[in-house]
Amino acid sequence: MPIRHPRPKPPRLACVAAAAAFVLAVPSAGAQTAIDKLKQFKVATTDLNIPQVPQTGRNADAIRQNLQRIKLPPGFSIELFAVVPDARHMAVAPSTNMLFVGTRKTTVWAVTDRNSDGVADEVKSFAPSLKFHNPNGVCWTKDGFLIVAEHNRVLNFPAAEFFYEGPDVAVIEVVGQGKLIPPEEESFNHGARTCRVGPDGKLYVTLGQPFNVPARDKLDLYRQWGIGGIVRMNAFDGSGREVFATGVRNSVGMDFNPKDGSLWFTDNQTDGMGDDIPTGEINRATKPGQFFGYPWKQGRTRITEFGYDKDPLPPNITDPQVYTDAHAADLGMAFYTGQAFPEKYRGGFFSAQHGSWNRTKPIGARVLFTSLKADGTADKTEVFAEGWLDASGIYRGRPVDVAMAKDGSLLISDDFAGAIYRVSYQAP
Repeated sequence: MPIRHPRPKPPRLACVAAAAAFVLAVPSAGAQTAIDKLKQFKVATTDLNIPQVPQTGRNADAIRQNLQRIKLPPGFSIELFAVVPDARHMAVAPSTNMLFVGTRKTTVWAVTDRNSDGVADEVKSFAPSLKFHNPNGVCWTKDGFLIVAEHNRVLNFPAAEFFYEGPDVAVIEVVGQGKLIPPEEESFNHGARTCRVGPDGKLYVTLGQPFNVPARDKLDLYRQWGIGGIVRMNAFDGSGREVFATGVRNSVGMDFNPKDGSLWFTDNQTDGMGDDIPTGEINRATKPGQFFGYPWKQGRTRITEFGYDKDPLPPNITDPQVYTDAHAADLGMAFYTGQAFPEKYRGGFFSAQHGSWNRTKPIGARVLFTSLKADGTADKTEVFAEGWLDASGIYRGRPVDVAMAKDGSLLISDDFAGAIYRVSYQAP
């Protein structure tokens, strides 16, 4: 859940300009690319018109019709907030009624509710003069800089919510193309990154395993880079990079508990082991250096490929806080700190299940809620919203991420229907 932060401070912007000038002291070879120009605050395109995504018509009507199938606890209602093609992870803007939405394609969307009525008025691409590559992860620094975590690059956009109207925006390369992981380890599997800025001000990025199960000869390299784990670094220049957590297969969602600063994250399970194993995971990291068991163990199950089940279990495995249904694909999560929902939900977290693709009977396509105990550990997990997977096994939507809006309502992204939903509460 994005935390409300103050407006960007002029001193930081001055530092950004100085940093950009320093970075560009070395001339680039050949013609300047769009990102080279934007790093110099120069124009990359002369076309100032950015097409908008239609918010009315047959598609929007059909999505609203499907929402009538969604089951929620008493007092809650769900409506279409915006039509957003391929909508994945969301970052609610700190100072305006808008949010930025990543995709697994080439677009980051800027979604704006100009009249503050709880329905988006405008959806258009953000920084279209740039070519994004799988910009799934979006998040904010504490002083209002937008981070976009791509498959193998991390970008930082100063004051994005104020300078998104045109196609050209200032940009900082936090991690240059091909430097987040070794390019030879890129894969179409598990390349969707997620990001959060922690209480320490550092940028945290999830790095999924490129394979279903990694071969033994990859383990040392992956530990070194933090592949199959979470890395953290300076959010503006990528310096001080370190591996924060290891033993993770493919986390595509995380959030910090604002009460104690612990980092919670989902983890997707190994494919091809049957309908009911291994269970999915939601984990809690309380300090750097924790190991979460993969590839020797996931959920309650030993991993059999490459003989990992024959090895003694490594010591000091941190077990999951929540075990979820196998192959339900747990993705985005967010702590609820608002006041609009009943007391039961305050301080717990919501998480999205994308839905299974490798199960004889599909499962998932829903939103869960997990409450916490007084000591900060997980208490109970229950289904909060479901119905995107109908009785015939057909997906009418696939939730990806959850985020709390400023008014305390809950936003849910759906990359299958290409939409963002808004869940609100009114006492029955």
